[in-house]
Amino acid sequence: MTKRRGTLRWWIIGLVMLGTILNYLTRSLLGATAPVMLPELGIDAAHYSWINIAFQVGVMGQALAGFFLDSVGLRIGLAVCTVAWALIAGAHAFAGNWQVLAALRAAMGLAEGSAQPGGMKVVSEWFPARERGFAGGIFNIGASFGSMLAPPLILFATVYFGSWHAAFLIAGAIGLGWVVLWLFFYRPMAEHPAMSAAERDYVVAGQEHAAAPIARAPLLSFLKRRNVWGIAIPRFFTDPTWSTLTAWVPLYLWTERGFDLKAIALTAWLPFVAADLGCLFGPALAAWMHRRGVTLLNARRAAFTTGALMMTSMMFVGLVDSPYAAIALLCIGGFAHQTLSISCITLAADLFPPHEVGTVAGIAGTSANFGILLFNVAIGVLVASIGYAPFFVALGVFDLIAALWLWTIVQQPTVGEATA
Repeated sequence: MTKRRGTLRWWIIGLVMLGTILNYLTRSLLGATAPVMLPELGIDAAHYSWINIAFQVGVMGQALAGFFLDSVGLRIGLAVCTVAWALIAGAHAFAGNWQVLAALRAAMGLAEGSAQPGGMKVVSEWFPARERGFAGGIFNIGASFGSMLAPPLILFATVYFGSWHAAFLIAGAIGLGWVVLWLFFYRPMAEHPAMSAAERDYVVAGQEHAAAPIARAPLLSFLKRRNVWGIAIPRFFTDPTWSTLTAWVPLYLWTERGFDLKAIALTAWLPFVAADLGCLFGPALAAWMHRRGVTLLNARRAAFTTGALMMTSMMFVGLVDSPYAAIALLCIGGFAHQTLSISCITLAADLFPPHEVGTVAGIAGTSANFGILLFNVAIGVLVASIGYAPFFVALGVFDLIAALWLWTIVQQPTVGEATA
């Protein structure tokens, strides 16, 4: 008789997904509230760009966040970071000008940079290799679902509390509530009282790096590894799509497509629903190919390439006449982006041992947010003169470059390389 494996690992990743939802809700609120906030505070597009750049400067500290999580552990590390970003999110309600908003966004970015490294570290530690893609997809649903909730929350706050300010206070308070749940329910897998021996044995047996040493390499030593850059550079090219969907699309619909706040609340969440499906499609496609004899690395790269080809639809967002056709293309883009994004993010857990995953994911996140920073600079400087259309075209091209890089640079590591 087969021993029952248990399901604790799925409850843990569900808790991580909930935290990711709140993380991305708070970071997406600024973009959702921009159409009403910017006129009220007298902020123009150029200054709005600098506010977004400040967030990217802060979140580029993901490498430090990942190293922090690898050093102090997930339980304390994620609790500390979440308390920080929840309090900072609430403070947004009291910002009176773009300079204060920029300072708050920089601080929030530094704290919220723990989300991706933390999520991938949980996936690496709690799941066997065969389940990592799906587990990564589940926690990454939080990014799109949280972003999806931002426009309705702004509308709710405006209707029931008379101001967008309340939305930030609500999101911050819920974030603090998640910390209580996290500290109460989470323990490392080896110490968790609810973890059955059968489930623990099943997870450990399926982890190719289970016997890796626990000593951590110096942070700068990671920059000498080919596979670190193999993952980091594609993130540099692909992640500006997500920033565009969360920070700029609501403003684009307001200024270029003539949507009011209600219309934005009714439509701006649709690309994130599509993105949720992409979070599951990417891992499912890779798993399907892997079961048919394709190596796990090549299956991930093929799923990434599929998403990159679908992302070419973004080139036409600014060119179609119908605003609803533009929304449909943005939905395809959201689905495609998360299909390729989760495929790339999961590679950190595939190619590196658990005690290094947080650091590697953090370095890749730093690269991703540097790409977003540069893209925000370009939009802030050029959108008034050339419009949004060239930026949507660029997003479609960038992912094809990223796919080529992934196939060219990333290599299957030997045991020695994986534990170096």
